[in-house]
Amino acid sequence: MPNTDILFKSTTNCSIDTIIEPLMEYQGVELAILREDLINAEISGNKFRKLKYNLLEAEKQQKDTLLTYGGAFSNHIAATAKAGALCGFKTIGIIRGEELGADFNKTLKQNKTLEFAYNCGMHFKFVTRTAYRDKASSYFQEELKADYGEFYDIPEGGTNHLAVKGCEEILNATTARFDYIASAVGTGGTIAGIINGSLPHQKVIGFPALKGDFLDNEIKKYTQKQNWELIKDYNFGGYAKFNSELISFINNFKVNHKIQLDPIYTGKMMYGLIDLISNSYFSKNTRILAVHTGGLQGIAGINNRLQKAGKPTIK
Repeated sequence: MPNTDILFKSTTNCSIDTIIEPLMEYQGVELAILREDLINAEISGNKFRKLKYNLLEAEKQQKDTLLTYGGAFSNHIAATAKAGALCGFKTIGIIRGEELGADFNKTLKQNKTLEFAYNCGMHFKFVTRTAYRDKASSYFQEELKADYGEFYDIPEGGTNHLAVKGCEEILNATTARFDYIASAVGTGGTIAGIINGSLPHQKVIGFPALKGDFLDNEIKKYTQKQNWELIKDYNFGGYAKFNSELISFINNFKVNHKIQLDPIYTGKMMYGLIDLISNSYFSKNTRILAVHTGGLQGIAGINNRLQKAGKPTIK
């Protein structure tokens, strides 16, 4: 039977790195990063937090198989595969894009995310984009049960009430002194947990990686607090979209601060924060904590796209 102790038995506290730049001194603010990306090299940041109570629940229910959903470069797919392998669960990934299964060996050679998950033992089911949109339908779910038997279902991106519970543990006594907590936002579960874990004097700001206004309602499903807002000006056109300016920012940030960011989530958040600071968005003596939610495994896939287009890559 699966055993989750190897991952979740000990308490996880992350270091906080202060960002030293002339801009911060000039504006009179403090900017620091909570290094959630260092929790685990392959199950980092918010994915570790989101999976924790889901895997504990799967173990409690005596389920030996985890089934989840994602795109071709999903951080969640990679993290679930690795966590399952470490804890002794079988894992199944329902992957958006039927064409990826047409030449499976070619797909694995070209896609480091799926190759990693496959090497962790994950079994894939590639489905059309139409079928993927209907993945919550009773018909689709019955089909999955017919194919795979009993399994523990984890939503796309990992967000459910147990994921939010895990993300509530991101903040602790060491983060209490900060006035603002910033996070990238994907499906909304991570920031909902951060909001729930925040203190009365703290404001939480989110930087969505996707376009659209649906995230506000998603977050409200998991929190009653109102000390938060989404800043939607830094998505660079939408999910997995970016430009040379963002890539250059990420590379310069790594040179200057020895911290790797990714172009889908954390790069956009830090770009937005520094732009807000430079435009005097925050009052003097404000203390800002940015949560580094990991997501670095997807860089290889992004670099592959950049190389094919003849553009500078993420260093």
